[in-house]
Parts: sequence; C-alpha cells; structure tokens
Amino acid sequence: MSVQKGSKLNQLERALPEGLLVDASWLERRGYYRSQRSQYVSAGWLEQPARGVFCRIRGVVSWEQVVISLQTLLEFPVSVGGRSALELQGYAHYLPQSQNSIHLYCDKKLPAWVFKLDIERTFISHNRLRYLPEVEILSKALSLDNHLSESQVLDGALRINRWGQWKWPFVMSTPERAYLELLDELPQKETFHMADVIMEGLVNLSPRRIQSLLENCNSVKVKRLFLFFAERHQHKWFAHIKRENIDLGKGKRMLVKGGKLDTKYQITVPEEFNGVQ
Repeated sequence: MSVQKGSKLNQLERALPEGLLVDASWLERRGYYRSQRSQYVSAGWLEQPARGVFCRIRGVVSWEQVVISLQTLLEFPVSVGGRSALELQGYAHYLPQSQNSIHLYCDKKLPAWVFKLDIERTFISHNRLRYLPEVEILSKALSLDNHLSESQVLDGALRINRWGQWKWPFVMSTPERAYLELLDELPQKETFHMADVIMEGLVNLSPRRIQSLLENCNSVKVKRLFLFFAERHQHKWFAHIKRENIDLGKGKRMLVKGGKLDTKYQITVPEEFNGVQ
C-alpha cells in the first residue's frame, strides 16, 4: 500500500508542477478520488486555496499562475486581453496608474473558484466570442515545456507570453486585438482619453493583422472607433488599411450624450475630440 501511495504521489509531482492549480475533476480523471485528495490535504502534500481547487504548495499564488493553470493543465479557452494585455506589452505605462484587475476573454463562463482565490488581482471576465470569431489555440502552443518564442503569433491575433523562472507560457492578445477589446469597453468602462493616449503609442502595429481583425469584427462601434482614433494619429501603418473592405454599417451611433458628431465615422465623441456637428 505504501509503495502504491508513493508511486501515486510521484506521478502527481510530475503531472502537477509546484505553484499551479487544478480542480477536483482534473484529479479524478487521474485516479485521485475524494478520500485520497482529503488525505493529501491533511498530510500537507496538497493545499486547497478554494473549495474544489488544489495545488502543490509553493508560496503565494499569483494571477499569472491562475491563468497558466487554466490554459495549460485545465485546457480552458481563455486569454488575457484588453487593457491588461496592453499593459503587459508596455502600451499603458504612461497612464496615471495600472488597474488592480486582470481582463480575461473566454469562450465560456470561468469556473466559480477563480473568483474565490485570495490573490492580489481581481479577474474580470469577458465573452471572447461576442464580436470576434472563435479561436482554436493549439495545445502544443501551451505545453509547459514548449519552446515557441514569445514573438510567436497564434491564430486570431493572440500571442505567447512567458512568466517566471520556468518560462511557463500563457496566451494573451496582441496589441492589435487588445486595443479592439479595450474599445468595446467605451464609453461605459473605459474613457475616450485613455483610448486616445494608448493609440498615440501604437506606432508599430501590423496593418495585415489589423485588416484581418477589422474585416472579421462584427461590432460596428468598435470598428468605427478604431478608425476614428487611428486617423487622429496618422501612424504609418494606417495608410495601408483598406477601409473599403471593412463593413462599417449604416446610421449614426450615439456613444456620448451631449457629444459632437464625427461626420466621417458617424459617431458622437466628446467635444474635445473635435467632432463636427
């Protein structure tokens, strides 16, 4: 019995790296049932930071470890996006302060335990399929021991980032996709000023990637806002965008109460952004 117990513990050590989290279902599929899980927790071989979630003890759990666990071990369709992805890639360092939240974009509802963990950041969940096509992330891209470079761009304008001394991979939006995700939050949860300041710094975007995203995006508001801000700053890549291939819909969009109408893109914007009434 002790040999079998030792063997199962050894298997668990190989399958579950220190600091990463798994749920009860993950353990059950590998033959670690409730009584054994309880025994491992009591013996200190496993920690239970929230009900139904387990990890091998290694200090304080960070938000990066949670995301890496979801994407790699649990194979959950989620990516870091929006303002969080822009901050991680250095495009929001000149804003007054970083947010204390991490924006996650998911194909389905996040597990409830994610919101019950005692970590330094708060997760905000968004529907990744609401206005951009479904993205299939290849499992090999998220293997903990893969050697894809950080510059590797995946389908759907996503990319690999790496974290920690083990260089574990996690997926986040490229700046092109992240900026569209941020624009979807205007004007209720993000400001025109912040979107404008970030666009000012987006001097090296890929026009090919932007073109594909805008052609596949089904949010008229997001597409019009992107072109509005891009035209304000006239980065070199903007000259390569084929606007005639982007469906901007019909009719006006009132985004700001009491704002002015930008006649080219038919959106109301704050008065200081020089809309024409």
